[in-house]
Amino acid sequence: MTALVDIELELITRATARFPGAVVRDELDNRLLEELPTIQINQIPAGDDDGVKLARMLVDIDTYAATRAEAVALANEVHAWVTRELRGSHSSTMVIGRTGAITLPAVRPYENTALRRAGATYEIFCHPVS
Repeated sequence: MTALVDIELELITRATARFPGAVVRDELDNRLLEELPTIQINQIPAGDDDGVKLARMLVDIDTYAATRAEAVALANEVHAWVTRELRGSHSSTMVIGRTGAITLPAVRPYENTALRRAGATYEIFCHPVS
């Protein structure tokens, strides 16, 4: 058995259900201004595993909204979801153990001044369902 799971797909699926008022995706496109608020979930090419079953995934989650306050508020909601609700949860494909923030939610620069971005980086310990 491998420790590797598609963390982006898992989190996008769960976040879509948890945040029905937001678009949840892994990549942004040219229609971003039409799809606010948006939550972007990307696995960072880092992390590690035990070679058997348990993996530590690093995930960057950004929120985009029309205002700074809305982007920060959504980033804080996502933070609570990752650190409180996801911890100890499971789906039909994956078990999530410990979760934590490597960087706390904060405003992040973005080149389009018509919207605002906030985000944080998380570590998620997980393994496939046995």
